[in-house]
Amino acid sequence: MKSTLFEVTTGRDEVVRDITRQCAAFVREAGTDGLLHIFVPHATAGVAIMELGAGSDDDLLAALRDLLPPDDRWRHAHGSPGHGRTHVMPAMIAPQTTIPVLGGKLALGTWQSIALVDLNVDNPDRQVRLSFLTDAG
Repeated sequence: MKSTLFEVTTGRDEVVRDITRQCAAFVREAGTDGLLHIFVPHATAGVAIMELGAGSDDDLLAALRDLLPPDDRWRHAHGSPGHGRTHVMPAMIAPQTTIPVLGGKLALGTWQSIALVDLNVDNPDRQVRLSFLTDAG
């Protein structure tokens, strides 16, 4: 298994950040078939496969605000107002996903991209772990 860790600065706003380029570059080096596993080692972030850049990013953030309002209802209450919701979000948008790789290329659909979803405005620095698994190990 080949693995790497890279940093993503998400800033102080809720974001859907495209990480497809970094993922594609990682598997391109291998040039073979396998599985790319993407993992975000954080309790308040997730990974989504979705269309990006056509308003879907903002739609996802709006839907998450509707489902998980940033108010004082959350028992997990430290940090910024509504911070507890960021600890619930990974149950909906998991902190990991796996994508097939064929000939060193991500086997994504035409409009699919890989996104880091981060609602935590208290932590602007994130890490993403990429692991590439092949028959050879």
